[in-house]
Amino acid sequence: MKSIRVEQTGAPEVLQIEEMDIPEVGAGGILIKVYAVGVNPVDTYIRSGNYGSVNLPYTPGMDAAGIVEKVGSGVDQFKPGDRVYCAGSQTGTYAEYVLCQTHHVHPLPENVTFRQGACVGVPYATAYHALIHRAQARPGDRVLIHGASGGVGTAAVQIASALGMEVTGTAGTQEGLDLVREQGAVHVYNHHDKGYLERAKQEATKDRGFDIILEMLANVNLDSDLDALTKQGKVVVIGSRGRIEIDPRKTMGKDSSILGMTIMNASEKETCSIHAALVAGLANGTLSPVVNKAFPLEQAPEAHEAVMEAGALGQIVLIPDWG
Repeated sequence: MKSIRVEQTGAPEVLQIEEMDIPEVGAGGILIKVYAVGVNPVDTYIRSGNYGSVNLPYTPGMDAAGIVEKVGSGVDQFKPGDRVYCAGSQTGTYAEYVLCQTHHVHPLPENVTFRQGACVGVPYATAYHALIHRAQARPGDRVLIHGASGGVGTAAVQIASALGMEVTGTAGTQEGLDLVREQGAVHVYNHHDKGYLERAKQEATKDRGFDIILEMLANVNLDSDLDALTKQGKVVVIGSRGRIEIDPRKTMGKDSSILGMTIMNASEKETCSIHAALVAGLANGTLSPVVNKAFPLEQAPEAHEAVMEAGALGQIVLIPDWG
């Protein structure tokens, strides 16, 4: 099978395609024939060596969608021929086949394409975990989503809107703003406009402030976010690309909170609830992943460049030859 391999961390060019043996399936294992692979910013951090240590060489990727090829002994939840998506794996998803354990694999409803299914694992699980488990969001909450046109952003808009929250989203282009509104945001603002956050607070919340802010670029926005919160409001830091100085007194006057998160820290119980909700939302059409660009598997370096570009619209995927 064809697989992307990383022999040493570094620039996107370290992503090289190689021929490898198809993984053997042991007890509890599920072999998936991959039709689409999700590309996430965290993949680029790991590849560059800026996300802790990694055992080299390795095949990147956490997300994929495809068809079950083979199952090992003890697996009764899935059978060959089932349409599935995976969130995590044993062997890495940037490949034509991926080996998973049962807790990595989830059913992919018939109304969802493989390309959409490859966008579920990290983006939608992150958005759900941030809103529901970390921020403990409730219907009626006023939610601001920074970078709402990206993979996690569009997922968060759809989830929050479906659960009865009033969503405000930001993007950096008119195309992005249109996409955010299409996903369910009631208010949209261009984050390149001067004073946009103060205006959003005044117009979207009648100056009361947001109950929850999902922050994709904390190193730019965090201090200003604290001004835009209501009393006991919460900022959930999903992404940051550097350091920032904030005034802690802003949290004191409002009893507000800054919450960090990574989906890798979700407990087994939380992970089960996340994917139960996501599968149901996919099946009933409430959740519909937005695929922006698709690259052939061998163009993984170009995909890693694209996923880090400003003005993201939805998700980036890789496609094996048969996808």
